[in-house]
Amino acid sequence: MAASSNYDSALELAGSLPADEQMRLIRALLTQSSAVKSTAGQSSVLELCGLGAEIWDRLDAQDYVQRERDSWTG
Repeated sequence: MAASSNYDSALELAGSLPADEQMRLIRALLTQSSAVKSTAGQSSVLELCGLGAEIWDRLDAQDYVQRERDSWTG
């Protein structure tokens, strides 16, 4: 119940601010929540290391590249 009480108190305080300060507060809260959201879901490209390795397991890399190049020219 304390969280709701804190929220209600903050909302009441925000409502008592002049309009320009309310907008400043809104911008600050949006920036803060965007920063939290963007770092919380971040992944590293390094997590993809080895993904699909079984596809390339018995494939000669040079042969594959040559076949791809040949397919470009028709």
